[in-house]
Order: sequence, then structure tokens, then C-alpha cells
Amino acid sequence: MSKTRVRFSPAPTGYLHVGGARTALFNWLYARHVGGTFVLRVEDTDVGRSTTESVEQIQNVLSWLGLNWDEGPYIQSQNSNRHREVASQLVASGHAYECFCTKEELDQRLEIQRGAGLAPGYDGQCRDIDEATRATFVAEGRGATVRFRTPDSGRSTFIDVVRGEVSVEWSTIRDFVLLRPDGSPIFYLANAVDDVDMAITHVVRGEDLIDTTHRVLAIRHAMGVDDQPVYAHCPLILGPGGHKLSKRYGAVNIEDFRDAGYLPETLVNYLALLGWGTSDGVELMSAIQIAERFDIADINRSSATFDGTKLEWMNGEHIRMLSTPDLIERVRPFVAAAQTKGFDEIRFAEAVGLAQARATTLVHIANQCEFLFVTDEDLAIDDSSWERLVAQDGTAALLESAVQHLERCDWTVEGVDLRPCVEGLGHKPRKAMHVFYSAIEGHAAGLPLWESIVLLGRESVIARLKSAVAKLSATV
Repeated sequence: MSKTRVRFSPAPTGYLHVGGARTALFNWLYARHVGGTFVLRVEDTDVGRSTTESVEQIQNVLSWLGLNWDEGPYIQSQNSNRHREVASQLVASGHAYECFCTKEELDQRLEIQRGAGLAPGYDGQCRDIDEATRATFVAEGRGATVRFRTPDSGRSTFIDVVRGEVSVEWSTIRDFVLLRPDGSPIFYLANAVDDVDMAITHVVRGEDLIDTTHRVLAIRHAMGVDDQPVYAHCPLILGPGGHKLSKRYGAVNIEDFRDAGYLPETLVNYLALLGWGTSDGVELMSAIQIAERFDIADINRSSATFDGTKLEWMNGEHIRMLSTPDLIERVRPFVAAAQTKGFDEIRFAEAVGLAQARATTLVHIANQCEFLFVTDEDLAIDDSSWERLVAQDGTAALLESAVQHLERCDWTVEGVDLRPCVEGLGHKPRKAMHVFYSAIEGHAAGLPLWESIVLLGRESVIARLKSAVAKLSATV
């Protein structure tokens, strides 16, 4: 089992999204489960769209998630000479050939196929051209691709751990390109050669790539390599209601989750459950605990659904698993990003401790702490909370009663309890508490109110309540 070698091979053409991150995770988990090797290989065969920024972003995301790789990153384009060498060997052995068809000729014949109701695909025009015709094309300055000669009959079959036997007629797979006219390799060739040279034993990837497997295996066979890796094609990830995964439903840069205050532990935990699960239904696990239980044989065949609500719930649970000192350090960058004034380390630590019990993201905690680090004059009550405050019956009386109580009460959590004031004016605390939250914290809900009042201090709390009374009077 120690010889198991898996690879995550993203194309550096954009941000690493949910689907790609899950593929990386499943490979990492399996490598850790069996004591194998996790290889990072960047497949930049699409030269026009590949960027060094994407290569860096992929590594940054994997590092943030804790998916440390054992080898790499290998950059596939740096192995182009080897890919061209194999292509030349395949031409020499008759498994491939030069194709001089121009784009215009290919497009014209494609239209004829469609008009005749035939399946589209390369028609083998250059399969068996003679040397004289070849020389003529070369003299004309035509560029040549190298195409793989697919079998004329029979079937291509392989066993997939997730989907079982996968088989197609070779007649449905037309001759495909291995090298472009400029000599750059196509995905199929580079993928096949690199998997052979890197001794990859298991290929775990999305099911959208399952059809490419037939071409890759044909190239391996033509290279004289008849053994096959173990394939596991993971199910699609869909949005709620079976919708295609979109930006609204999780198809976003993984770094966006980081910036929104999600923990890497949460993303690892949640992504692992998109297409895999435990037999006992346990959901909250660390990466190490997941790796101990993970096996590609247990990957589900049915599509997984991305549920943002569940992700947020899970993030809250992981936040509560952290020690308070650890959580404080994780929240700190978000408070700094908010450029808060009057920052106080002791207040900050106590506020984070108060928020931990109910928070769902690190940003949520940072936002709830902001009221502690603004001057009383600079506190802004958000519009929706202010509208609700104004609409509350007897708001001014509630605020004035609170001022009177807080001016003389003991400054303890029990002493600053304002529920007697609310009840004394004939209100139900549950329906009126938002008035005090808005006036003191700037939002209709936030950190536990009595603890926040004590933390903020008598002078500031009374000043904020009086400011709200004045603003209310001016509004009326």
C-alpha cells in the first residue's frame, strides 16, 4: 500500500473552485489513508489560458486547507520534450500519424457530416496519405497535427471504483489530436505520458473526465504499458434543487470562503462529505479523523448537493471546537481589516469569548466586536435596525428608563439586566430588546447584551442610549 501514488492535476486557468478542491481533498485523504504519495502536477497544456497567478493560487489554497503535497508542484509544460518524443514514437509505430487538414477543411467537412445526419468527428482523411502527398503538403507550408489512430472495431473498457464497468465502442471515438501544429501537446497525450512516468497508481477525479479515460488508456497501451491505474470518478456537485453549481451555489474561489471567515477545517470537513460519508453518520471530524476512515471504494455514485446553510452551521460548530486563544488569533486579521479605532486587547479577547457560543464565521465575530472599538459619537446604527427601533412602541421611554437604571445599578452582568425596565413599562422583553441592542451595539442583534454592556463601560453605554434618544427626538 505504501507504493500508492495519487495526483491532483489542476489546469491553471482560473481560481480553484469547490469541485477542484474536493478532487484535491479526496486524493490527499486517500494518500494519507494508505500511507501513499500525494503528487501535485499542474497541467498547463492550455497555454493560452494558463497563468502563473493561477499556479500560485492553487498552491496557496491547498496550503490553507492543509493539503500538503509530497511531490511537486510539477509543471506539465516543462515536460513537453518528453511528450513530443512519445508522439514521434507513436507515429513510427503506426499508432499515430500526421494530419495536414486545415481548420477550414475540417469545418467544411463537419458541416457536411451534420447535413447528412452523421455523427461529427474527424473522418480519417490523412490516415493513409502517401509520401508524395505528404511532401506536397509540406511544400505548401501546411502545418501538421499528430493524430492518434483509434481502433476501427472492438470496445474500450475499464473498471471504475465508483461507476463499475465503463465501456464504449471504438467506432464512436474518432482519431484525436496528440500534438498541435506548433508541437505543443494536447491534454490526452501529456496526461497519459506523465501518469506513466510518475508511476501514478490511482486516478481520483471528477466524472466529467470519465470519457477522456478511453483515449488515455489507448495511448498507454500504444506506449507498451498495459497495466491500468485504479480509476475513481467522483460524482458531480450540484446546487440546491439539482441546479448546476454556479457562483450562487458554491462555484466560487475557495479563497472567497477564507475571506468570508470560514475555517479551513470546516471546508475540509464539508467537502469530504460531498460524495462520501461515514457508515455511522458522524459528520463533524478533523482532517486526520476523516483520513483514517476514508476509502475511494466508499465514494458515492449519486451527485452531491452543495448546501450553504449546512456549511455555515458546520463552520459554527468548528468555531466552538477551537480554544478561545486560538479563535482570538484567527479573528484578529478580520478586525485589523476593518480598521477599527480604539482597539483594546483585553476587550477584544473577552468579546471573542462572548461571540464564540453563537457565531458562524470569523467575519461574524469581527463585525460583532466593532462596536467596542468606535467612539460613542462614531457609532452608526444600521438602517434596518434604526427603522425597527423607530417603529417600536414607546421607544423613547424604554431608552430613558434604561439610562436611569444604568446610572445607579451595580456594574455586573446581573446588575445591568434591563428586563425589569421593559416589563415595568408593559413591554415583553423578547419584542423590545432590539432597541437596546441597536442603541448600544449598532445592530438589532449582536453579542450577549448584558455582558456587552459591562464590557463597554457605564459612561459609553449611557452616552449611546442618550444619543439614540436625541436622534429619535430629531426624527419625530
